[in-house]
Amino acid sequence: MDRRRFLIGAGALVLVGAGFAATGGQNLFYSALSENVDQQISVEEAHRMAEAGEILLIDIRRPDEWAASGSPASGHRLDMRREDFTEALLELTGGTQDARVALICARGVRSSRLTNRLIEAGFTNIIDVPEGMLGSAAGPGWVRAGLPVDRT
Repeated sequence: MDRRRFLIGAGALVLVGAGFAATGGQNLFYSALSENVDQQISVEEAHRMAEAGEILLIDIRRPDEWAASGSPASGHRLDMRREDFTEALLELTGGTQDARVALICARGVRSSRLTNRLIEAGFTNIIDVPEGMLGSAAGPGWVRAGLPVDRT
C-alpha cells in the first residue's frame, strides 16, 4: 500500500471516530432514519407486550430470513415488500389505523424506515423494535436475547 492511500484511509478512520464520539456513540445512519420515530421498545418489551395482547408484533422481513432465524413466536409475518402491505396490515389490525403495531426486522433499519412510511400513511401508533431479530447498536436482538421463535 502506498503512503497516500494509507494517509487517506487513516484520515477517514479519524473522521468516523470523531463523528462517533461527537454523537455520544450513536449510529448516525440509524439516527437519521429514526428521527421521526417517537416510539421504540426493546425486544424483551415487544415480547411481553405481544404475549399480553398489548401490541400487534409484525416481522417485516423476507421469507428466507424467517426460515434462517425464525420469527418472534408472539408475532405475525408480513413481508414489507408486498404490494398490498398496508391493506394486509389493516386486515391484521381489524381495519383500524390506531392499533398499537410494533415492527421488527433483522437489525432495525427496515423497521425504522417502514415506521416512518406508515406514520405518513395515517397510522398513529406504530412502534419500532430497533434491536431487530439479529441485534444492532440498540441491543443484542431477539435471537441472542433467547426469546421464543417460530421456525415453521
